[in-house]
Amino acid sequence: MQVVFHTGSHGTDDDRLIKCLLSNKEPFSQRGVAVPGPAQYRALFKKVLTALDEAEPEPQAREVLIEAILDGEVADRVIFSDANFFGSHWSALGKGMFYPRAATRMANLQAIFAYDQVEMFMSIRNPASFVPDVLGALPEKGAAEVMEGMDLHKLHWTGMVESIRAAAPNVQLTLWCNEDTPLIWAQIIRDLAGLEHGNKIVGGFSLLSEIMSKEGMQRFRAYLAEHPELSEMQKRRVIAAFLDKYALEDAVEEELDLPGWTHELVDQLTELYDEDVFSLQRIPGVQFIAP
Repeated sequence: MQVVFHTGSHGTDDDRLIKCLLSNKEPFSQRGVAVPGPAQYRALFKKVLTALDEAEPEPQAREVLIEAILDGEVADRVIFSDANFFGSHWSALGKGMFYPRAATRMANLQAIFAYDQVEMFMSIRNPASFVPDVLGALPEKGAAEVMEGMDLHKLHWTGMVESIRAAAPNVQLTLWCNEDTPLIWAQIIRDLAGLEHGNKIVGGFSLLSEIMSKEGMQRFRAYLAEHPELSEMQKRRVIAAFLDKYALEDAVEEELDLPGWTHELVDQLTELYDEDVFSLQRIPGVQFIAP
């Protein structure tokens, strides 16, 4: 079986992705792709992963999990989505890196599904907005504890990804930048489901409709109807052009309100993030979805 884990990161899709997958549940099921509802597995995986922090998985753990979650459904591929697979907001920053538990957690998941093909999908995010979002979810004292001794200029996603590759080398990793998600949404859904490019899905533009004006969406859909021959890459350029003209400012602009969070710091972190993304694309075994 192909076992797919979408692991966040926090504040990137707010469960829009799993909702889109669930809206395709029936057609995906016909292709052998199972999309269980989050209530069927999130609490269960949390309990299992917490237990595995202390002990090795039981030999029957895989069968117990699959039977409990799929409840008799036959599938070749199953997709799980939870931004908390690597821990809550409390665990998103620590030891000078993003998600310090990620490597251990992914290795444990690989151990449970040792005879399956395990894949990990994750959206990364500019630290200039990710860090404030994480800290904003914590009490003031907790945020201060997390940031104590933290060098923001040394925070990069490459460290987390390389630690996962070392701990779980057989897991296929697929990454993308959260900032690019509106342009590549349909491909993310297809890749999660293991579908070929061009396969029809429900909600391929559902995220776009949240950040573009109603007039813009109407004009965009009319343009696609008039140009059915467009390739995926051409569609992305069209999306970018329509967003440039019709994006809803409140939906695409982020307000960063943290003490000491200056424009200069944001620019520095953004520049480092761009370099980080370039490095990630060069790591063997990592697939990067780019516009």
